[in-house]
Amino acid sequence: MAVQNNFEVKRRNTLKWGYLFTGVVIISFVAFFFRIIQLQHTNVEEIKNNYINKNYREATLKAARGNLYASDGSILATTVMRYDIYLDFKTVKDTTYSKHIGPLTDSLNKLFGKPRNYYRQILDQQKTKKNQYYSLVKGLDFDQYDRIRNFPIFIKGKHKGGFIVDRKFKRELATTEIGAGTIGMDDGEYKSGLEAAFSKYLSGTNGSRYEQRVNSSEWKPIDYWKVKEPIDGQDVYTTLDLRIQDIANSALEKQLINFDAEHGSVIVIETNTGKVRAMVNLKRTAPGVYADAYNYILKDGIEPGSTFKTISLLAAMDDGFIDENTTVNVGNGSWVYAGQKINDGHGGGTYEISDVLAKSSNVGTAKLITKYYASNPNIFLDHLKKWKMFDKMDLELPGVTKPFIYTPNHKRWNAATLASIAYGYSTNFNLLQLATFYNGIANGGKMLKPLFIDKVMQDGKITYEAKPEVMVNKMASDNAIKMMTHALTKAVEKGTAKSIFTPNLKMAGKTGTARFEYWLPGKMKYRASFAGFFPADKPKYTCYVMVSEPDVAKGFYGGTVAAPVFKEIAGKTFLKTPQNIEKDVLVDKKVDLGKLVEPNTKITISNNQMPNLVGLIGKNTIPQIENLGYSVDYKGVGKIIEQFPTVGTIIKKNQRIYLRLQN
Repeated sequence: MAVQNNFEVKRRNTLKWGYLFTGVVIISFVAFFFRIIQLQHTNVEEIKNNYINKNYREATLKAARGNLYASDGSILATTVMRYDIYLDFKTVKDTTYSKHIGPLTDSLNKLFGKPRNYYRQILDQQKTKKNQYYSLVKGLDFDQYDRIRNFPIFIKGKHKGGFIVDRKFKRELATTEIGAGTIGMDDGEYKSGLEAAFSKYLSGTNGSRYEQRVNSSEWKPIDYWKVKEPIDGQDVYTTLDLRIQDIANSALEKQLINFDAEHGSVIVIETNTGKVRAMVNLKRTAPGVYADAYNYILKDGIEPGSTFKTISLLAAMDDGFIDENTTVNVGNGSWVYAGQKINDGHGGGTYEISDVLAKSSNVGTAKLITKYYASNPNIFLDHLKKWKMFDKMDLELPGVTKPFIYTPNHKRWNAATLASIAYGYSTNFNLLQLATFYNGIANGGKMLKPLFIDKVMQDGKITYEAKPEVMVNKMASDNAIKMMTHALTKAVEKGTAKSIFTPNLKMAGKTGTARFEYWLPGKMKYRASFAGFFPADKPKYTCYVMVSEPDVAKGFYGGTVAAPVFKEIAGKTFLKTPQNIEKDVLVDKKVDLGKLVEPNTKITISNNQMPNLVGLIGKNTIPQIENLGYSVDYKGVGKIIEQFPTVGTIIKKNQRIYLRLQN
């Protein structure tokens, strides 16, 4: 009986626990079921905010920006990879850490120079905290990254060695001294120069990845989940020629220093293509120190002064009002017209038409233009419209100014306005627009749009190639263009620019000396200019030089301040190109070019100045330069035919040297 009672008690207990378990399961199931129903009716955004966004986020993977090149393939700006290193101590086993922490601190000491105990103390602290995303070092280049990833512990990778790599891109200029302002930048907020102009090619398409929250301020990348790889940008080859850019920069800087000027600009255009081969803008940042920081050529509109006389007189030449036999009496160099006194400041008497330009006569130009156009100024102004002088230039570069010219419809127009326009006042133009006009004369009357881009490439294939674009097919009659070219040539040979005359190179051009802010009290301010082309009989390049606010005591005339810059650019660009040097050496002097250079010359770099490497054999020279601690980027094989930086440039150990070789 007792046994039976015990059995009955056990059975009841078993049933009780069974019912209890079943009840718990049923209650849990019901609760789970109702939770599913609840979640189904819960706002999706609420779930996302409460459960996903708090712990995960989608981050942008920036595309690598394409390279920006000079026309010959020399790099102007490039995107380099930089590596940030983080450590996840939670994934590193204690035994692994204890065994290898000593060798690891030795390696870090050798790479970065800080004491081993410095690293040991920090790493031990982070290991104790089990920090999952400790920032060890940022901004490593590839060589440093390649070394550190093979250090003890780190060599085990992300999941066993806690080694996390975050790759970032950094934009670097190959040259910071020449054209930094021209090259510009585009960091998403600030945009300028060529970088901004060609962003649609350079930018690429960003990708994305997910990141997991580590703590309140740090997120760790998840490389295995929903990674969308970025598409890198295309490479853009600009029209800039680094050699000509360097020549222009050096010539302008020297003259700015000599005359203690505020700023200056140079633009060089290839005549038959419209390609801009150099664009230099230098502003004084300290006494005797100038930097390329602001694009005066495009962004500043100025009254050009006497360089505009070429435009005025070409209109009259094209209309047939003046020819080679035209003369004008300028009296004693002073003339009052419509109550406005006009002065030449020099000379007097009767001038031939070529003398009006050669001697830069304000009186002569004003007399001729008012004589033929005063009764109907719009006929004169129609020439300017035909030459696009009223139109804002359609360029890719940002910040281009719109020109301005007074017309009879303007409330400030009066009887004297036409005379002022004739010699370069009552107008406003940027320098590129003026240079484009002069290039049209050099090109036989065909005005071309200035080009800043040669081609765009991606994966070795050309995706876009620029062609010359005609703005005005025929600016004036052949006779007018010929007459103007003769007058501009005479200005160099016998006129206001005769100081730059040389029998070795025929040049054509016009000086300009414009006073500005003349309505304000205080010292007089001038802009000295020179616009022209070379060689005059078969033009290859057009160049416009402007120097603003030279020290008046040292000189301020265009022929004294600006023209010498033009001459130096013309001489070094045309007379001393590699082809002409080779011709002089091999043909005129009958000397073997190969014998001019010792093949096994020992390379030395004194006072951090770039030596002359042109003519040396690349395979003997490049290893020597690299052994001296410099990085070398070269193209081709054989002898070095071109180098950058140029001879005498101050170079640093971390500066890259570009060489072009040819058999």
